[in-house]
Amino acid sequence: MKDILLNENFESLSVDILKSYVNSLSFYNLEKEEVYFINKKLELDNRKSIQYLATRFMRCYENYNKELKRIENLYIFDKGFKNFKLIAGIDEVGRGPLAGPIVSAAVILDLNVNNKDMILGLNDSKKLTETKREYLSNIIKSKALAYSISFCSNSDIDERGIGFCNNEVFKKAVYSLDIKPNLVLSDGYTIKNFESPNIAVIRGDSKSASIAAASIIAKVYRDTLMKEQAKIYPHYDFDHNVGYGTRKHIEAIEKYGATSIHRVSFLNNIIGEKHL
Repeated sequence: MKDILLNENFESLSVDILKSYVNSLSFYNLEKEEVYFINKKLELDNRKSIQYLATRFMRCYENYNKELKRIENLYIFDKGFKNFKLIAGIDEVGRGPLAGPIVSAAVILDLNVNNKDMILGLNDSKKLTETKREYLSNIIKSKALAYSISFCSNSDIDERGIGFCNNEVFKKAVYSLDIKPNLVLSDGYTIKNFESPNIAVIRGDSKSASIAAASIIAKVYRDTLMKEQAKIYPHYDFDHNVGYGTRKHIEAIEKYGATSIHRVSFLNNIIGEKHL
C-alpha cells in the first residue's frame, strides 16, 4: 500500500500519478497511522498542487470520521434497547402518492459489529440520491440478518383506506421476516393490533440504523416498481414522480384519465370525478 510513497524518487512522480493514487485509497482499509503517514509525505512535497492534495486528503478523512460517528450513533440508538436481542426496524414509503402501492420494509441488522463493519451512508431515504439509495439497498440486503418487503396495492388503499393499509404493510413486513424479532421499531407510528413488542420512533429514519435501512430498501423497491409502470403508462411521468401529484402527472390524468394503478379515492379530492 505504501510502496509508492516509499519510492526514493517520490518527488519525481507526476502530479497525475499521485492524484490517482490518493483517489484510489479507501479510509475503510487504512489505519489512522497510515493516514497520517500518507498526509505527511504529501505535505513535505514542495509542489503546491501536492500540498493541496494533502489538504484535500485530510479533509476527506475528517468527513469520513464524521460520517463514521453519525452511523455509530444510529447503531448505538438501536443497541440502547438492551433487553432485546433481535431488533427489527420498519418503515413505509408511498403513503401520499396518487398512484401505485404503499410499500413497507422490515430489517434486522447485526448491531454487534465493529465500526468498520457498520453500513456507512444509512439515512432517511429521502436525503439520499437515487444512486446512493440503490447502492445501499444492495449492501443492506447482503449484510442484514433478515429483511422483508410488503405492500398494499392502490385497489387495497381505495377499498380499506390509507391508514389501514399503512398499518397492514407494517404488520405484513414483520410477519414475513425469516427471523422473529424481539422488538420492532416503527417509524412514526405504533403498529395497531400487533402482539409483539413495538416502539414508535418519531423521525426514526434519522435516529435508528434499522429503520434507516428499512426506509432505503422500501424506497428502492417502490421506485423500481413505478419505473416499470412508466413503461406501460408513458404519459404520466412515473419514472420521475413515482406516482406523486406533480403538475405533469395531474395534467396527464386530466388529458388521458386515470390508469389501473391510480388511487381513485385520492383523485376525487384533487381533480374531480369527471376525469376518472
